[in-house]
Amino acid sequence: MRASSLLVAVATGGLVSAAPSPKPPAATGSVNPFQGKTQFVNPSWGAKLDKTLKSFLFKGDVANTLKTLKVQQTSTFVWVSKIADLPNIDAAIAAARKAQKWTGKKQIVGLVLYDLPDRDCSAGESAGELKSDENGLERYKTEFIKPYAQKVAAAKDLEFAIVLEPDSLGNLVTNMGIELCAKAAPTYRAGIAHAIASLQYDNVHLYIDAAHGGWLGWDGNLPLAAKEFAEVVKLAGEGKKIRGFVTNVSNYNPFQAAVRENYTEWSNSWDESHYATSLTPHLEAEGLPARFIIDQGRVHLPGARKEWWVPPLSGY
Repeated sequence: MRASSLLVAVATGGLVSAAPSPKPPAATGSVNPFQGKTQFVNPSWGAKLDKTLKSFLFKGDVANTLKTLKVQQTSTFVWVSKIADLPNIDAAIAAARKAQKWTGKKQIVGLVLYDLPDRDCSAGESAGELKSDENGLERYKTEFIKPYAQKVAAAKDLEFAIVLEPDSLGNLVTNMGIELCAKAAPTYRAGIAHAIASLQYDNVHLYIDAAHGGWLGWDGNLPLAAKEFAEVVKLAGEGKKIRGFVTNVSNYNPFQAAVRENYTEWSNSWDESHYATSLTPHLEAEGLPARFIIDQGRVHLPGARKEWWVPPLSGY
């Protein structure tokens, strides 16, 4: 799971964009944190393409050389997926400060916070290091969230957009029939609520993961998802806020599909733009902000898939 859209890349190294709201949210006096800022380009991720770049240069392949250079200069979110990854934040801060000094342009750094106990409860492809029955929640709070929060709070000269726990709450909406998900539910809610409460800083903007249109975008799932999100925000405590939601993290759905795929026939959320539009009234009914970042880092070409990928046993 990884990348962002304004559209930006959150995926493994793609851009996730902060897409405009499909419908203007109620006035809150807040300003789009991406506006007037440069989205952080992670040099560590770009360096992974150095060998590819040299190969194209050696072959005299100008077209692909230019494409590779463009990808290397594409903003991506930095994934912090285990306790040992916390230094990734320090590296991102150092690189963003360097870029800010050289360019004179304010940097906004995208981070993904991803280390819940019993993580990825329905599939296990991204199972994490912590387990709820082995003091996982306490370790998550003290060894992961606390230093995470301290690092971003100290970097007051930068702005941060933080994606909270991809796929987690989506599993609580559709996969409670899976034993591990049912067991993990209280820990997921408490953990994300604690993260929200711990990251209430002026330079930090929080986005809860809202899965994607092929998962939670079905009419029956939309109100359930909004209620789940609202419960977690309420659990974070009075006055604790999020900026909005992120969708399609490390998934493949286009923001606006050039061609409507056959497998989307029965869904009103047939691309991520329609998903955001479908979810908006349910969020607003729960008093939540209808603002979205929509990951476009892995978007497939029309016809590349025959069905949506969703976690096993999803109840749509």
